[in-house]
Amino acid sequence: MSRITLIGGHGKVALLAAPLLVADGHEVTSVVRNPDHVADVEATGATALVLDIEHAATAEIAEALRGSDVVVWSAGAGGGSPERTYAVDRDAAIRSMEAASEAGVERYVMVSYFGAGPDHGVAPDNGFYAYAEAKAAADEHLQGTDLAWTILRPSALTLEDATGHIETGEGVAAGSVSRDNVAHVIRSVVGHPETTARRIIAFNDGLTPIEDVIHPRD
Repeated sequence: MSRITLIGGHGKVALLAAPLLVADGHEVTSVVRNPDHVADVEATGATALVLDIEHAATAEIAEALRGSDVVVWSAGAGGGSPERTYAVDRDAAIRSMEAASEAGVERYVMVSYFGAGPDHGVAPDNGFYAYAEAKAAADEHLQGTDLAWTILRPSALTLEDATGHIETGEGVAAGSVSRDNVAHVIRSVVGHPETTARRIIAFNDGLTPIEDVIHPRD
């Protein structure tokens, strides 16, 4: 089993993913900014680590990641100011990638969004523009590292229960997906490094079992 550091540990997806990973026998450390969130995180079975990822230097993040096998980035500014969006979703994310390399972590799982990339098509006067630009930069940086990265691009997030089934692949347009299904995708990706390294997976809720998407069989 793996030692996993989950950055953004108090987010809705992370709180759903942590108990799944713990149930699989992984050792999970969830990074949170607010000490008031420690109890919520530890109720999932994870160990909480208080660290302000927005302001932490690369060396400080590397120290937090040392000994981990997998980093899962599920943090975000949450629709704050453009300045904070760039600070968290771009700059802190990139520092965490550099820190992962510095700490000797091999695998990095990025939770991005459906449609991310330099051709995101979001207009500069749109309130979503800073987030789109930040995620495009972070995803691009990750793809240029030597990490065994996986980029997850879920579509619009809902609060529905997991179905265990998604859709992905060429021709699939953005729709919606439950946060619970995203958590199950993270779980499956962590469990299948052999089929997920250097892979981008954009997905919605669908009809194909998650395991068949993440770990396709010949």
